[in-house]
Amino acid sequence: MPEQSPLLTISDWRQAYLSGASPRELLTRQLAALGQQDPAAWIHKATAAELEPQLAALEAQLAAANNDRAALLSRLPLFGIPFAAKDNIDVAGMPTTAACPAFAYTPATHAHTVQRLIAAGAVCLGKTNLDQFATGLVGARSPYGRPHSAFDAQRVSGGSSSGSAVAVARAEVAFSLGTDTAGSGRVPASFNNLVGLKPTPGRVGTSGVVPACRTLDCVSVFALTVEDAATVLAVIEGVDARDEYSRFEPGPAQLPAKLRIGVPMAPEVDDIAQTPAWSMALQLAEELGHRIVPLDFQPLHAVADLLYNGPWVAERHAVVQELLARDPQAIDATVRRVIEGAIGRTATDAFKAQYALRAAQRDTAALWQDVDVMMVPTAPRHPSFAALDADPVGVNTRLGRYTNFVNLLGWCALALPGGFDERGLPFGVTFIAPRQADAALARFGMGWQAATALPLGATQQRRERQPAPVWPASEPTLPLAVVGAHLSGMPLNSQLTERGATLREATTTAPCYRLHALRGTVPPKPGLQRVGAGGASIAVEVWNVPLRHVGSLLALIPAPLGLGSVQLADGSSVHGFICEGLALADATDITPYGGWRAYMADQRRD
Repeated sequence: MPEQSPLLTISDWRQAYLSGASPRELLTRQLAALGQQDPAAWIHKATAAELEPQLAALEAQLAAANNDRAALLSRLPLFGIPFAAKDNIDVAGMPTTAACPAFAYTPATHAHTVQRLIAAGAVCLGKTNLDQFATGLVGARSPYGRPHSAFDAQRVSGGSSSGSAVAVARAEVAFSLGTDTAGSGRVPASFNNLVGLKPTPGRVGTSGVVPACRTLDCVSVFALTVEDAATVLAVIEGVDARDEYSRFEPGPAQLPAKLRIGVPMAPEVDDIAQTPAWSMALQLAEELGHRIVPLDFQPLHAVADLLYNGPWVAERHAVVQELLARDPQAIDATVRRVIEGAIGRTATDAFKAQYALRAAQRDTAALWQDVDVMMVPTAPRHPSFAALDADPVGVNTRLGRYTNFVNLLGWCALALPGGFDERGLPFGVTFIAPRQADAALARFGMGWQAATALPLGATQQRRERQPAPVWPASEPTLPLAVVGAHLSGMPLNSQLTERGATLREATTTAPCYRLHALRGTVPPKPGLQRVGAGGASIAVEVWNVPLRHVGSLLALIPAPLGLGSVQLADGSSVHGFICEGLALADATDITPYGGWRAYMADQRRD
């Protein structure tokens, strides 16, 4: 018999169950193999007694479904899928330490995210290591050991979600939960050749999570593929009644087909061996048809400086204040040094910083008028343990250069593998998008990962694109065909973009239309008329307009234009702008131009 491929992705595990595999046998074997290559990745591995109720629940679900596995997996998208939780996220019955033994407790209830995963059939195999109290981007500030990059034992794993990343990179679990306040769900992804999905703040509830900065924290997802990360997000997103900062608002379903990608005007990739990897990422973006737009990142770096050089560090102090007063030696020396920076800050400082942040949020929002997404090196370098030991704070600080500002500004981000440098170390890039663009960003990320065609994690295995059983929510849209002044680059296109509309496709109508230049319209506008015989194909763009904004858009459309049905070249029909016949009596027939853009170009030449 041919050797069976290893179980890496959610799709691999689901296919094994559809083929009749026993959840008990697979998961018991998986648990026994945890930590064999890097024991420091794990703080707590599930005991047989902790695993048994989860296995029994799976078997009961199979029995209730009369062993109809296809039906069961359609209802439970994560049936029997093993995962790990960062050890600042509560799993009922397993200790939560936040990498500090003196802080440890055993929760009676699951964190919101863990509860949703288990309800979808997932199985928690244990708790993973982290920078203590999620304070750090290196993954080395823990009394439980120092996880290392799955590619080099002399280099840091990235943090604070260190063990969660290493466990996925080594395929010990199919996915894991991390947390991300300053980059903790992205930097470890870069250092371990993973996907790191950081949702919009508030999209995923954080109840049952030991806070780092409660107002900014996100639960993040590590996975080998974008499809898997998106599947997990689809399960865990939504309103969390126990989280006062929960704010779930589905955004767009997709980004424009050809993106304007903002990149740092002077990128800081200060590890010489990784500079070519960044250049290759830029080249790939252009090969995929996107346009690179250099940006001045200084305003974003100024926002990033607020996170640790401003009063937000007081949120970390609020978590450990009692322990710090009672037993300061229980806290890692570097972590203690960072958190003690909050002492002496005043309420006045906090309000001044809030004012500065609000101004920065207003000013940086203008960036999205010029670009659709941003792409940055996830981290400017991959430090060794030796370099970290020589400068614990400085090395850590540099790792947050392109991550610290994202949560403060309320944006979402997706860390993706970008390639390998000449030493065989992975290099990652992160795409950043406006708030609630999570589903659209993930859809884009699938294409990026397919184009890179890199091995998954540290497994040396590859997979073709695999369908996601569920997908993150997006708001409903109305496909709208535009033919004139609302086309990309035309005077009224902003009426679409400012409402969050995205370009679905540039196409043509069925060959049954005439196009006319209307008289006396400002800005100039055409009128589209369906005629049947004697018609032609007219160039149009189809935009997906959020339903909640359709009314306000239509209110801006003056007579003789209105909304009707437009048949496209492929035979499908969408809503679109059409013209009253009476207004065409004195209009100029411009059908031979094939579209408004060609006509206007000809007018400019005249």
